[in-house]
Amino acid sequence: MLIIENGKVLTMAGKEYENGSVVIQDGRIDKVLPGQASKELSHEEVCSAQILDAQGGWIMPGIIEAHCHMGITEEKKGVEGDDCNETVNPVTPTLRAMDAINPMDAAFAEAVRAGITSAMIGPGSSNVVGGQFAFVKTKGRCVDEMTVLSPAAMKVAFGENPKSNYSGQNQSPVTRMAIADLLREELFEARAYLENDKRQPEYRYECWRPVFEHKIPLKAHVHRVDDIFTAVRIAKEFGLDMTLDHCSEGHLIAEQIAQTGFPAIVGPDLASRNKIEVQNMAFKTAGILERAGVPVAITTDHPVSLIQSLPLCAGLAVKAGLSMEAGLKAITIQAAEICRVDQRVGSLEVGKDADVAVFTDNPMKTFTKTMYTVIDGKICYDYRTEKK
Repeated sequence: MLIIENGKVLTMAGKEYENGSVVIQDGRIDKVLPGQASKELSHEEVCSAQILDAQGGWIMPGIIEAHCHMGITEEKKGVEGDDCNETVNPVTPTLRAMDAINPMDAAFAEAVRAGITSAMIGPGSSNVVGGQFAFVKTKGRCVDEMTVLSPAAMKVAFGENPKSNYSGQNQSPVTRMAIADLLREELFEARAYLENDKRQPEYRYECWRPVFEHKIPLKAHVHRVDDIFTAVRIAKEFGLDMTLDHCSEGHLIAEQIAQTGFPAIVGPDLASRNKIEVQNMAFKTAGILERAGVPVAITTDHPVSLIQSLPLCAGLAVKAGLSMEAGLKAITIQAAEICRVDQRVGSLEVGKDADVAVFTDNPMKTFTKTMYTVIDGKICYDYRTEKK
């Protein structure tokens, strides 16, 4: 048994305790209590438990990164560690992120130090259809054991990146029209295959089954207003679920996005405006979308912005107008709901995975430090053992 006590508990499930405790048993959250759990439990339970003193800090669910390329685009390894984009075919839906994620990437250790306990990881945006994302924990050596959900989403991309990649290869797409056309053709053929029960199983299209069965969403790389509308148009044509990733000009069409019902994963706003399509990128986007009624998560898009800056990115969005509550939700329960893993992570509730982060203060503040990171009930980071 592990007990975390003497801190402000934010469950992100509607309850807060100014001085509360979290009790963990067998990798799951067993109890969330006001006051000191060690005073509520039996003498035998307390004697056998490991107790972490939060010292008045914040006890929260582990932070969640809703879109990144950690372990696929590895730090410090250049071309040898870059497995983010298969840039020889614009349509590659069968690719699986799990086959390229390297948990030995230094970014995983940085994530744990920052209180980030899980992340949605997948292919980049050079292809119209990039492949399948996976939602994984941030601590481990074997990605199979770290995985919470795979496939977790199907990556599709609009705009500048597919155009730039294929314009020099003398093949489509070189225009936005061709990007949309290639995606429609792929979805049309996949739907025809899935609707014909008499067809023999075909590897090429079986990967689309969870998308058309609404088990996972399209994960659309969109920055510009026109690309957002094209993505929405195509998703509606085929009756598919979708997340709007980056959504850099979402603040210009917030009401229209709210009407679609699609959530937005906003960012990376802590990056340079190095492309034409991100010229209107701003931290105010998340707040404007929130006020319009759009479910919002925040992303670093690591390595575009470093994974450990995720709480800071949420804080900067709050500074620009996102509410404090929405800022915390955007990197916990809201991110979990958008990634469809909220039955396991994102809040401190009995029965959920024991992914807990303890901070000296609000994690969105610049000077706040991580005290403890717990993943599946195991202490993965302890500030007391950190080298000075």
